[in-house]
Amino acid sequence: MLEDWITTITHLTVGESSYKVSFEWDKEMGVPGAFLVQNHLHSEFYLKTLTLEDVPGHGQLHFVCNSWVYPAKHYRMDRVFFTNKAYLPSETPEFLYLYRDSELEILRGDGTGMLEEWDRVYDYAFYNDLGDPDKDVDDARPVLEGSSEYPYPRRGRTGRTPTKSDDKSAWRTDEEFAKEMLAGVNPIKICLLKDDGTLKPLAIELSLPHIKGDNLGAVSNVYTPAENGVEGAIWQLAKAYVAVNDSGIHQLISHWMSTHAVVKPFVIAANRQLSVLHPIYKLLFPHFRGTMNINALARQILINGGGILEKTVFPGKYSLELSSVLYKDWVFPDQALPVDLVKRGMAVEDSNSRHVLSLLIEDYPYAVDGLEIWSAIKSWVEDYCKFYYTNDDMIKTDRELQSWWKELREEGHGDKKHEAWWPEMNSCQELVNICTTFIWIASALHAAVNYGQYPYAGYFPNCPTISRRLMPEPNTPEYDELKDNPDKVFLRTITPQLQSLLGIALIELLSRHSSDEVYLGQRECPEWTLDAEPLKTFEKFGRKLKEIEERIVAMNNDERLKNRVGPAKVPYTLLYPTSEDGKGIPNSTAM
Repeated sequence: MLEDWITTITHLTVGESSYKVSFEWDKEMGVPGAFLVQNHLHSEFYLKTLTLEDVPGHGQLHFVCNSWVYPAKHYRMDRVFFTNKAYLPSETPEFLYLYRDSELEILRGDGTGMLEEWDRVYDYAFYNDLGDPDKDVDDARPVLEGSSEYPYPRRGRTGRTPTKSDDKSAWRTDEEFAKEMLAGVNPIKICLLKDDGTLKPLAIELSLPHIKGDNLGAVSNVYTPAENGVEGAIWQLAKAYVAVNDSGIHQLISHWMSTHAVVKPFVIAANRQLSVLHPIYKLLFPHFRGTMNINALARQILINGGGILEKTVFPGKYSLELSSVLYKDWVFPDQALPVDLVKRGMAVEDSNSRHVLSLLIEDYPYAVDGLEIWSAIKSWVEDYCKFYYTNDDMIKTDRELQSWWKELREEGHGDKKHEAWWPEMNSCQELVNICTTFIWIASALHAAVNYGQYPYAGYFPNCPTISRRLMPEPNTPEYDELKDNPDKVFLRTITPQLQSLLGIALIELLSRHSSDEVYLGQRECPEWTLDAEPLKTFEKFGRKLKEIEERIVAMNNDERLKNRVGPAKVPYTLLYPTSEDGKGIPNSTAM
């Protein structure tokens, strides 16, 4: 029994409390590897840590829990929490496996047929954040492999997805859906790289589908910069169309799909296949924080049918379907920053340069700062992994690691399980690359695409999210109106007032750092492992990040680097590693 513990009533306020328990210990019992806990309260509590003082022959011993403990009546066995010692599967004490297997049996089912049904729903409803946001569990169904008629059905305004028994005319092929989605105003912006490293827009091409059919090609118009008169108003509208398309791609692809949605399978597979004692689970755990919760909230109020995103961001009711379509082009190894920069034509491989890359635009803050962060993450992951895996055979024979990677590919990203680009997980270097890429996505990439939304796009006339009209054509009333009141035409074209207010509120909320945020290079519990060498290398990682931030601050103050602050004189701080004045790279996609 904990001392000073009240067992009859529930605490009315939220906060942290510390309690003690004293007991006799026989040193012949050795060093404890786990402890059991029962909750005799009427409600659950969140157990953060437990510390044993004066353990004979050892001293202080920490248990990192970070878990809800529900009333004992809900458990067939006591809750168990393990020491912060990392174990590979081949080293794990047998009694820990016996207890863990018993817990999994309770979680997964009791042999009465519930397991199979739970797994069926679990795989669809929990793994898939790129399917229909309004899918009821009752109607959960697996992806139909090889089918070109799934999973992009036409949703009604109720948000319900037609089932296979519904009218077949409600279903479209991927190609039909893509044409429908892309048959809008599609801009191409052509820029000139100036001698000072800045980009100057030279032209914008806007395209519409041909009224007599797609086989005749698109109808395009090119607009060039102008300052005054109707031409100046037309140029402002052309830039607005670019911004509208960019806002949709940014929110639905760069932010939602490329960070939140794709990392969720990593979290689920790790929790299902890796023991909390496993060194890779300990490595990745900080980068899971809040992901499941924020994704669930997003599906309920942001990306659901008729939700905030559909009301404020292009392209309306097809928002999530657009993410699903473009997910077809998602390739995990390409998410590594160096690979991404090369594929986007922003860098070339160069064995003589510091990061084995040469940037084609040297004053490119995201790439410059990002490569520093990427390199620091990779060095830390490499030091950590090679401490536990001294040869490649240890990777191949690690049954938990292999099960995690198998489930991640075949269930978490099941529609891509046959892709040849998946790493095999047969070497330590592959493990390092996989973990580095995941940590980069969950931390720095998410920080870069999320936390600057309000500072950069909070003024909606500058970054509109919706276009309500097509470009005015000569000899029309809309075109003539540009001569007398171009501002009125502009405001009638872009996001209306109510949607603007909703959109501003949304991105202001998303751009905030939570008060209990944990940042890259930090851990909630300093005693997260008993192994001294990983603790030293993690401290080294933290020092490296501080050095990077000092260099970023210096570059932001260098007047020669025009793109560090831009015309609005706003310094680029999205990849400041540490937290100060609302800046910093959180460990995870918790927002």
